[in-house]
Amino acid sequence: MPDSYFKKLTNTDDIWEVSIGFGNDIFRILGFLYDSQMIILNHAFQKKTQNTPKQAIKIAEARKKDYLKRRRCK
Repeated sequence: MPDSYFKKLTNTDDIWEVSIGFGNDIFRILGFLYDSQMIILNHAFQKKTQNTPKQAIKIAEARKKDYLKRRRCK
């Protein structure tokens, strides 16, 4: 994965951040790797500071947990 777009966030439950620039704005999409061939993107926000907000990470981690739980039920 290109480092300019994808970054694994430290101290998280294996959450990755995708960075996308659009005009003068920067957007971040959080998600996780599923199996070895799929990236599940589950939370997006406009980044206004250097640090990724802890609340955004918590949302992505909760959605990851929910997704994996529902996948096991099938």
